[in-house]
Amino acid sequence: MPRHIRKGDSVIVTKGASKGTIGEIIRVIDEGARVVVKGVNIRTMHIKPTQKVPQGSILKEEGPINASNVSPVVDGKPSRVRFVSKPDGSKSRIAARGGKELHQLRGPTKSGTAGGTAAASATSAAAKTTKPAAKKK
Repeated sequence: MPRHIRKGDSVIVTKGASKGTIGEIIRVIDEGARVVVKGVNIRTMHIKPTQKVPQGSILKEEGPINASNVSPVVDGKPSRVRFVSKPDGSKSRIAARGGKELHQLRGPTKSGTAGGTAAASATSAAAKTTKPAAKKK
């Protein structure tokens, strides 16, 4: 899954026929790391006439593009994304250009430290994975 963008983000297309277009992410497709951006990569679909729709129709909808071809927009310019863990245990996506917080991934932990719960789980995991010594004959 692409980590630098999420549904609802405002992004700019950096490569391809729609280069420079700014739009909102409608959907993130995990397999293949693809995203659907509003107003980008418009596909025309011809619907055959059926009993429900006797006249048929022509639909225009957005197709997916690769997630590596878009970047989050900050002040009208593309920006990279940094992930910052704060002392209270919360984690956020921060724009590298300007330092604006894009989205909070995780709220503060109860203990107030991010390392407290990780250290406890690491010791319990180590205790589970140790194997007893092999018996000698």
